[in-house]
Parts: sequence; structure tokens; C-alpha cells
Amino acid sequence: MLAFCAACAAVPATAQELALPSEARQLTNRVNPLDSYDLPIAVWDGSSVPSREVQGRVAKRTWRMSVGSKTTLQVFASLRDQIESQGYDVLLDCSAEACGGFDFRFATEVVPSPDMYVAIRDYRFLSAIRDDEVLSLLVSRNPPDAYVQIISVTPTTVSPLDVVQGTETVEASKPNFAASLETAGHVVLGDLEFETGEDALGTGPFLTLADLANWLKQDGGRRVALVGHTDNIGLLERNISLGQRRAEAVKVRLNKEFGVALDQLETAGAGYLAPIASNATSDGREINRRVEAVLLPIQ
Repeated sequence: MLAFCAACAAVPATAQELALPSEARQLTNRVNPLDSYDLPIAVWDGSSVPSREVQGRVAKRTWRMSVGSKTTLQVFASLRDQIESQGYDVLLDCSAEACGGFDFRFATEVVPSPDMYVAIRDYRFLSAIRDDEVLSLLVSRNPPDAYVQIISVTPTTVSPLDVVQGTETVEASKPNFAASLETAGHVVLGDLEFETGEDALGTGPFLTLADLANWLKQDGGRRVALVGHTDNIGLLERNISLGQRRAEAVKVRLNKEFGVALDQLETAGAGYLAPIASNATSDGREINRRVEAVLLPIQ
């Protein structure tokens, strides 16, 4: 374990020093004065992601920006260059498949949707160290937008009371899961994965389901419709049925694993009638294979 000295002087979070494009909109800016983070230092090895536990002031920040036709690597490279120019030594620099694809993504800490989006086949990851500071960078795209996550850990000074109470400060407005659902009326459960033609839900953990379950269980009158969406491979009727089965799989998981009452959940299938990306590309089809939670009137 790489431990940071609690008596060290506080250092500004590295994420604040990186220059993002002016059109980047910050979604998350959450800082804990004393916490731990498992920093990935190697790719998925077949059973886990080798990591190093680091302790200190942990800052988790995400951004969304419109990038048009820019690739994930183009967005990633400019930030990587800044990190290297600041004297960081890169420990790990990999792309989706080389990192370990699905396995790496779900063994690595990621801010939950809708504040971070990761396309399993289109992301880049970097971890780096400079003296007793570390950071990780994760970039992915949901065309025409790119999402950026930076987690940084720096030496910190906290009072004993802060440690006992687990004080956490939010340094900027964070549109959380519940706020997004209540404001927009729907939210994509963005960390679920469905292959073409499949309705089986992976083992998880799926943080969006935990967030949705927590929100529903706070008030037994709250209800959502789980709507399954597909890519455009195959006939419409079959895709509507597939979307319905995917929504049912999510409903079962929410009920059995998270204890959400069945009368708070409805399901429907939309097939390929409401795409959020182009079905002309494999990345777009992957994005369209999704389940959304749609707000229903309170009973």
C-alpha cells in the first residue's frame, strides 16, 4: 500500500491543473479530505486488475464535452500530454481491448451514470504518479460527446473530527442520479451491458441499479418504467420483444438483489424506435442497446 502522511501540507488537486476545452461541462466535482483509492497499475490479468491502494485527499471529477468527429484518442492524447509535461510518470496507458475491455471497466472505479459514460469498446485509461501524488484518467465517447473522468489523490491535512465523521465536501454542483431522473423524467442505466440479440444481464456490480434502488426505496409511492432499447439488427417485432426481456431482467435484479417492490416497477420494450446514436456503426449500436428508467406518477 502507498500511504500518504496525514501531517503533510495540503496540495491542490491535480485535476484542477489540467486544461480542458472551453466547451467542457463539469458534471462531478467531489472531494473527500481523507479516503482511499485503488489505483490500477496494470491491465486485467484474467482474474483482477492489479492495483495499488493509495490514501489521501481524493478528488473525483468528470466532464462532458461536444467533440464532433474527434476520436477518443484525440481527446485523451491532449490530456495525457499535459499530465506528462507536469512531471508524472505513467504507470499504465491502455485502450479498451488492451486494458481488458468489460472486465477492466467493471473492476475499475467509475463515477456512476449519468455523470460518466464508458463505451466498453471505445475508452482509454491512464494512471500516473508524481512523488506522493497519483491520478487516473479515463476517456470515452457517446457521440457526439466525450466523457472525461479524473481521479486524483494528494497528500492531505485533516482534523481528527473530519476523519471520525467522514467529512466529504462537494466543491461544485453535481447533478446526481435522482436529480437527473426527476428533472429530465428519464435516465439511461448506463453501466448495463447487452450484446446483440442477448437479454441476459451480467453479474455487475451495476452502480446505476444501486442508485435507482436507493431512490425508489426512499418513498414507496415512487415508480418507474424500465424500457428496453435495442440496435436495429433484425425485425422490429423481435427487437421490441428483446427490449421487453431486457427490461424484465433489470426488474428481476432490482427486486431480488436490491429489494425494490415489484409494484414500483413496470417494463416495456421499445426496440430500435428511439436510438440515441447511429446504428450505422458498431459503437453506435452498442450505445443503443440500453435500458432506461422512465419516471411514472407517484401512487
